[in-house]
Amino acid sequence: MRWKPGDPRPDPRSMVRVDQAGEYGATRIYAGQLAVMGDRSDTARAISGMANQEERHRRFFDALMAERGVRPTALQPVWNVAGFALGAATAAMGPAAAMACTVAVETEIDRHYGEQLDALGSDDPILSDAVAEFRAEEVEHRESALAAGAETAPAYPVLAGAIRLACRAAISLSKRI
Repeated sequence: MRWKPGDPRPDPRSMVRVDQAGEYGATRIYAGQLAVMGDRSDTARAISGMANQEERHRRFFDALMAERGVRPTALQPVWNVAGFALGAATAAMGPAAAMACTVAVETEIDRHYGEQLDALGSDDPILSDAVAEFRAEEVEHRESALAAGAETAPAYPVLAGAIRLACRAAISLSKRI
């Protein structure tokens, strides 16, 4: 990507902080869902597989934060509780609502990671390669959730819209705090 004087430069430290926070939040959402659903249904098994990938993503960003001396977001305790609560609440609404949560979250993460890739260009190949790989997996999660009936959840447009809005807010806050 070519930068002109005055263009905002990408901030890889902020990117790593917000990405780690997002992957941490995703692990907490899935933990909340599995706490309510157990592990005996097809939906729970699908969620468990997604959770394992999110945990791998989080571990990558944890290591990158340590390597680069990036501080975590101060909001991590909030994302711990909020993520678990969101997961538990959507699972309590039923499997379709749990999948609707995945669609909403992964839609925002796909958009977020795409913006990061555009901003990074070839400036940070370690970060951009990981973001591209993880983005592809997040899109797979969204597509699997849609195939599992996410759009049949009660009040799907309202539920998905509210979760997407909350994700955008969490991303914005985690970049700075």
